[in-house]
Amino acid sequence: MRKVKVKICGLKCAQDIECVNRLLPDYIGFVFAKTKREVTEQQAAQLKAMLNLQIKAVGVFVNAEIDKIIRLAESRTIDIIQLHGDEDAAYCERLRLQTELPIIKAVRVKDAGSFENLQAYPCDYLLFDTYTKGQYGGTGKRFDLALVADEKIKKPYFIAGGLVAANVADVLKNSNAFAVDVSGGVETEGLKDPEKIAAFIAEVRGDNDDKR
Repeated sequence: MRKVKVKICGLKCAQDIECVNRLLPDYIGFVFAKTKREVTEQQAAQLKAMLNLQIKAVGVFVNAEIDKIIRLAESRTIDIIQLHGDEDAAYCERLRLQTELPIIKAVRVKDAGSFENLQAYPCDYLLFDTYTKGQYGGTGKRFDLALVADEKIKKPYFIAGGLVAANVADVLKNSNAFAVDVSGGVETEGLKDPEKIAAFIAEVRGDNDDKR
């Protein structure tokens, strides 16, 4: 049985870190982009210092200056880089010359054409999120999983977009996802909700024990 990994994205405060340290998802995400979940480099460094070493911190960037990414990589504030904007293959190649950290490239899924030329992109992982015009992610909307099922995706991939505890089992059943990525789906009134995080992780791992 495959063990699908879990990423809880958009952590912003000490309470979020305390929660994930108890529940132990595989990855957490710090967002370095102009969204409601944005953190500064200083805030992320402070939060990373509190993070359980078993959990990998992903830095989420949208069309960022490469120098900023390298600075966060070298300070060990992040363990993995997620490119969630319009970064082309040349951008990723330049990044690879300066860091050995794994790279995730997000793809906004609109239709079958969204999957063209993905194998040539020089990343380690792909992340499929829902296409919404004018937005780079965090919309809370799902996309048609049949689009992924119909493609022969050779890189390990994350699925994001509109995931909650109640629908993640369906996502796992209808895809070969390496990992699932959730942010708004484990929040209540804009704040990370420990009960929702626990329920989401339990659904993915097939474990209904109360881990709160």
